[in-house]
Amino acid sequence: MTDNPPGSMEQFPLQASDKLRYADTDRQGHVNNAVFATFLETGRVELLVGDGLADEGAAFVIARLELDFLSEINWPGSVEIGTSVKSVGRSSFKLFQMVFQAGNPVAQAVTVIVQMNEKSRKSHPLSDKARKRLEQLIRPALST
Repeated sequence: MTDNPPGSMEQFPLQASDKLRYADTDRQGHVNNAVFATFLETGRVELLVGDGLADEGAAFVIARLELDFLSEINWPGSVEIGTSVKSVGRSSFKLFQMVFQAGNPVAQAVTVIVQMNEKSRKSHPLSDKARKRLEQLIRPALST
């Protein structure tokens, strides 16, 4: 993780938002920590599904999720999710994401995603098309 998190959504090449629901809150009145993973999913799904990066017969799976909570989130409202690519490997890549509420960072995460062959259930190399698209989304300033 970074010691000095980026300060704004504008630094991220991919941006999404999510509405907070009353059901997301816990007994303390703030958004439950488990919901943060859902926000990260919202941020990455447009890339993984919308850009059609997976090869035919392959799918993306999460191999690792490292999530740092920076501040609590309160209902009502919304959050913004910034997503960038940290690095690209042979069959996997790392995403760096941040969640913001009212412009303030509330969480940051690094996620390792692997392309898996659906029949063999083993890793499957990224296509040149997927690799090129992912490399376009690398932001060195966000990857430190």
